[in-house]
Amino acid sequence: MGYMDKDIVPQKDGALIDAYSQSIAAAVDTVGPAVSRIERAGGRQGHGSGFAVSPDGLIITNSHVVDDAKVVRITTPDGFVTEGRVLGRDIDTDIALIRANASTGAWARLGDSQRLRRGHIAIAIGNPLGFEWTVTAGIVSALGRSMRAASGRLMDDVIQTDAALNPGNSGGPLVSSGGEVIGVNTAVIQGAQSIAFAVASNTANFVVSELLRYGQVRRAFIGIAGDTIVLPRRVALAAGTVQTTSVRVRRVEREGPAAKGGLQEGDYILAIDGSPVGGVDDIVRLMDGSRIGRETEILVFSVAGRIEKKTLLPMPRS
Repeated sequence: MGYMDKDIVPQKDGALIDAYSQSIAAAVDTVGPAVSRIERAGGRQGHGSGFAVSPDGLIITNSHVVDDAKVVRITTPDGFVTEGRVLGRDIDTDIALIRANASTGAWARLGDSQRLRRGHIAIAIGNPLGFEWTVTAGIVSALGRSMRAASGRLMDDVIQTDAALNPGNSGGPLVSSGGEVIGVNTAVIQGAQSIAFAVASNTANFVVSELLRYGQVRRAFIGIAGDTIVLPRRVALAAGTVQTTSVRVRRVEREGPAAKGGLQEGDYILAIDGSPVGGVDDIVRLMDGSRIGRETEILVFSVAGRIEKKTLLPMPRS
């Protein structure tokens, strides 16, 4: 039979609430000074948030905040105003990188979003609806979400949170209780309550590295057009797979990697380097920059009615 120590004194709710408050306040004190208001220069409408990630004025924001602007106006929490040049943006992940003309002072550190767990504290800092440097807090509601970017590409590894976001929060940081940036706030679902999304910090870190090195995010290209179709049962049985959908090749670009590798119109693409392909989005996701110039194995059910392996050499996507 169990035994309960009657001398155990439960912690007062006030102490727990105070600890929670102090945790949030400390994180805001750490990251808040790095958050700026971002406005498109030249009298064009539109503003959002951004945050510095280096002492020399590198600022991360959303691609849709800067749009196609080359220059933006940056205002820091202490009232300092300067301009910045847009170094690059990636519509597919809704991330843009700005170089401020002068140091913006404080800067924040990108954390490791892979260490996140559902239920972790999530703090959003930004400029919603013109109310500068507003703080909202909630929890990480879900991890690994997918959503459509403006380009139509599927963004993976998106963080869902219930921290209140509004127009103007876009591009601001989602912060952990430890004072690290764990995401870049990007979207809310209109009409829904307590459902908002942020691009994971690991994705943002990758995009920033690509923009600094190449001026764009490199992605692989194999030269096909295809559509997602229901995989015929006979094909699934022949391939020994349980997947119910696949990609049928509708067009092969002449002299492209797919044509050189032997892919033909009508082939079913079943897997790429062992990863199942259940739709066009899977091909887009798997064809990242790491595959450029690297031999890639494509498993297909060919128009000849055979399971075949093709080897392609993906090129950079222009």
